[in-house]
Amino acid sequence: MVTEDLPPQLAKDTIRIIPLGGLGDIGRNMTVFECNGRLLIVDCGVLFPEEHQPGVDLILPDFSYLEDRLDDIDAMVLTHGHEDHIGGVPYLLRLRPDIPLVGSEFTIALVEEKLAEHGIKPYTLVVAEGDVEQLGKFSCEFIAVNHSIPDALAVFMRAPGGSILITGDFKMDQLPLDGRITDLRAFARAGESGVDLFMVDSTNAEVPGFVASEGTIGPVLEGIFAGAKGQIVVASFSSHVHRVQQVLDAAAKYGRKVCFVGRSMVRNMKIASDLGYLEIPAGTLIELGEMENIPPQQRVYMSTGSQGEPRAVLSRIAASAHKKIKVGPGDTVIFASSLIPGNENSVFRLINGLMKLGAKVVHQGNAAVHVSGHSAQGELLYAYNIVEPLNVMPIHGEVRHLVANGSLAVRTGVPTENVMLCADGDVVDLHGGEAHLVGRVPCGYVFVDGGSVGEIGEAELRDRRTLGQEGFIAIFAVVDAKNRTIITGPHIQARGMAEDDTVFAEILPAVREALADALCNETADSYRMQQAMRRVIGSWAAKTLQRAPMIIPTVIEA
Repeated sequence: MVTEDLPPQLAKDTIRIIPLGGLGDIGRNMTVFECNGRLLIVDCGVLFPEEHQPGVDLILPDFSYLEDRLDDIDAMVLTHGHEDHIGGVPYLLRLRPDIPLVGSEFTIALVEEKLAEHGIKPYTLVVAEGDVEQLGKFSCEFIAVNHSIPDALAVFMRAPGGSILITGDFKMDQLPLDGRITDLRAFARAGESGVDLFMVDSTNAEVPGFVASEGTIGPVLEGIFAGAKGQIVVASFSSHVHRVQQVLDAAAKYGRKVCFVGRSMVRNMKIASDLGYLEIPAGTLIELGEMENIPPQQRVYMSTGSQGEPRAVLSRIAASAHKKIKVGPGDTVIFASSLIPGNENSVFRLINGLMKLGAKVVHQGNAAVHVSGHSAQGELLYAYNIVEPLNVMPIHGEVRHLVANGSLAVRTGVPTENVMLCADGDVVDLHGGEAHLVGRVPCGYVFVDGGSVGEIGEAELRDRRTLGQEGFIAIFAVVDAKNRTIITGPHIQARGMAEDDTVFAEILPAVREALADALCNETADSYRMQQAMRRVIGSWAAKTLQRAPMIIPTVIEA
């Protein structure tokens, strides 16, 4: 159920929940909580663009709901350090730099480094599992959860309107590499005290069973390393410390040297190593400039770019455009990461490019080189049965994931009417154990395009898609406005089309006639003359060329 009505004034001692991202997409996670006039934010991430959003660098949550209430924000809690949860922080802090950031040691270290690049020095509070902090109207208890990045936290929030348990991204790896399991005892204690609303990660809600342990990846990597004859390139997310740890361990076992490549990989692994989350075997890690002195059969490059990002290291390697890293026959490339929905074409093009160079490519489709960081159905059922919430709001996923997660909640006994299947911008009020959808606030995509934030919209993206798919036609003419005659033109030039400009010779007379007819109307201005030419060339292009190009007519009045 979705309503277009703005929500009513919030009643006293009631919690209002406003998701501004993460419901309907894999990314852009952000939720605002309000109680008695004060706001608390949980996460502020980005969404990466798809192919139908050309030129876009990042997609942010819509901050418009907060712009008039920045002074009401008491803090921002960050559940973990992935970009889809922290990537938007610099853009919100541009609006108010002193919003306190609360998170675990590793999460805060990552976000501080990111903010330094934006020239922002934040106010931060480092918390750990078991800590309880009063953040404005909300008492927040932090709970350890296991995920594909160290130091992830769930949050148990209590306020006058009720209690909310937010899982963040989590799974239930029972043998994690760092020994830090999801604290189900804390989940159970929250359940015993009463959870009015359970906000649950939905990413793997369609996947049956249980997610395999991260520890299963190590033996697979060792097997690949044992059989590799040349260089090895391993691509993974730059925050996946545990995956990098297993690559380092396999390299040390087989006498190989490792080099981190990619700015974010180098930065994040230095942070992880400095804080003790990454143990680098002695003599294993070297700089890129030293690799040329190492025999190819002893080289390992730990790289970014597993999602086919065009400017990332791996894409440049595949295009033979990297200055210092080349791959060919005998080399092995390992994609040790998941395939994010929307990136399929980019990743498959990358794999094909690497194979054309002669490299052997190992990926999730042909080897067990990745396990997910998100709970599958079995783990989610355990969570529901342990917590026994009164109400449930599935979060973090596409619509199909949210629906599947809601269905799991119903199977464990949560009444259907107590499952809040929401979209970004929906407003839910919680009071006395009851949750109700009470309205909706404006909530759209905010595009980052180079140095601009929010300055392009769907209209500009539509123009870009037209340019990329249909081509471009420019029509130029100069007219004597006083005597109502054509001085020169019309001239036609086209770009991005199979046909050359000579094909327009047959339509030029009709375009000239349309311009002359418009000139006969003494009230016609340059805009009307331009539109007269546009209509003729557009109709002809659709009929003759079966295309709908972007048409830019220009009339100069002399």
